[in-house]
Amino acid sequence: MIEVKDLHKSFGKVEALRGVSFSAPDGKITGLLGPNGAGKTTTLRILYTVLKPDRGSAVVDGCNALTDASISASVRRRSE
Repeated sequence: MIEVKDLHKSFGKVEALRGVSFSAPDGKITGLLGPNGAGKTTTLRILYTVLKPDRGSAVVDGCNALTDASISASVRRRSE
């Protein structure tokens, strides 16, 4: 299960994410749809622990992708 709550990410004056929230349950197909510049790649980079959000939370299989380096490594292994 992936749970994303209230993700925000800015790059200078550009707001890439503004309050993104969703859940993707196990065993279901989930897609991120939106026009260019909607924040899809930024959201995935946060889930893969490549970027840190300015605020919000991202949990992958019960592991917080944002708070602990060892958990971040676990999240990366689960996404391969």
